[in-house]
Amino acid sequence: MDVVYEDNHIIIVNKRSSEIVQGDKTGDRPLVEEVKEYIKEKYHKPGNVFLGVVHRLDRPVSGLVVFARTGKALARLNEMFRTKEVKKTYWAIVGNCPASPEGELCHWLVRNEKQNKSYAYDAERPGAKQAILDYRLIGRSDRYYLLEVDLKTGRHHQIRCQLAKIGCPIKGDLKYGAPRSNPDGSISLHARRVRFIHPVSKKEICVEAPLPEDRLWHSFRFDID
Repeated sequence: MDVVYEDNHIIIVNKRSSEIVQGDKTGDRPLVEEVKEYIKEKYHKPGNVFLGVVHRLDRPVSGLVVFARTGKALARLNEMFRTKEVKKTYWAIVGNCPASPEGELCHWLVRNEKQNKSYAYDAERPGAKQAILDYRLIGRSDRYYLLEVDLKTGRHHQIRCQLAKIGCPIKGDLKYGAPRSNPDGSISLHARRVRFIHPVSKKEICVEAPLPEDRLWHSFRFDID
């Protein structure tokens, strides 16, 4: 387990793409239980360890996950996520270069629960929620392009859905139109950076996750004008 930040109130972990944050129908051991065990052993905690799940990442996505170690931190972080005071930046590898090297995407997303998939539309429709993000082309390799994405809203599969809508599905994301899967079952989306004001100390926290070990992530040239 890759812990990138911890104090008495919060702990931030760099999730592997194969991990689930919370338990689901698969019965696989979730990340939240691994973190509880880590805290219990490191700090010799007796009994059950409190750990609050503040947000989630899709299973095939890697990167930063923030957990609360106290009830006070959990309540305040939940409110901060709700009011968008927590700034999350993602890196995404795509096979097609977007028409513009940077821009804002604004769509209306409709979630299909049975398919566990969202659909993006240009105009509002019944049951749709507005989804907004900023993207910027920051690198390129021989075959792929690296986008930096800043979320302004937090919708179901938002980055995956909106990038697919503009013809740039994320590498490995078969659900949203990628031509082939990644060998390890991941999609090439990484929660790279998180920035917020600490819920208790009020100091600014800015944490960056190491990139996945896949060589492709380290092959990009960052010479974009």
